[in-house]
Amino acid sequence: MYKKQLRTRHNKTMMSKKKESIGRQKIPMVKIKKESHRQVTFSKRRAGLFKKASELCTLCGAEIGIIVFSPAKKPFSFGHPSVESVLDRYMSRNNMSLVQTQQPQGSPAASCELNMQLTHILSEVEEEKKKGQAMEEMRKESVRRSMINWWEKPVEEMNLVQLQEMKYALEELRKTVVTNMASFNEAKDDVFGFLDNKVTAPPYMNMSSGLSSIYYANGNGCF
Repeated sequence: MYKKQLRTRHNKTMMSKKKESIGRQKIPMVKIKKESHRQVTFSKRRAGLFKKASELCTLCGAEIGIIVFSPAKKPFSFGHPSVESVLDRYMSRNNMSLVQTQQPQGSPAASCELNMQLTHILSEVEEEKKKGQAMEEMRKESVRRSMINWWEKPVEEMNLVQLQEMKYALEELRKTVVTNMASFNEAKDDVFGFLDNKVTAPPYMNMSSGLSSIYYANGNGCF
């Protein structure tokens, strides 16, 4: 009796915990605003859709034709045994024998094998895309790091882009130095010219007239 009560209490506790959990949140089905995110989502969902369709053909022997257009208006298709045969069969349902004659399906075992290969290939393509994205991120990070203090590297270790940037930086530095030197020389000439024109002779006293007269080197005087 006591064990039964404990089991009942344990079940109630577990049920209350399940009710408190919100579970997996549902993603709102609205159009993705950012174009790059929309393209990535399309590629992933398209691969998943084709994979599910291939599995359905393999498991059930279904004949499927799928045509989708990317956000950039690029078409993608999947069909078993082919997109054309499915479309022809849909458009001319009253002439089944003609469609079967034009599009021989082959043995179910061969179709199953082809669908399994397609599923495997789609999985490999998805993995390669992930690896490619990871390698691209690593390349961008490597380029970003190499651009930091690149001028401290030996010239032999620089690539063409870095050498061109160094050449441009040195040319700009040379222009700045020449401009500053020209400005410095002009200022120096102005200073020396000003000093040459302002040199004066010492004043003297005219004792005969009893007046103090100060004469300058340019001949003008003041009393």
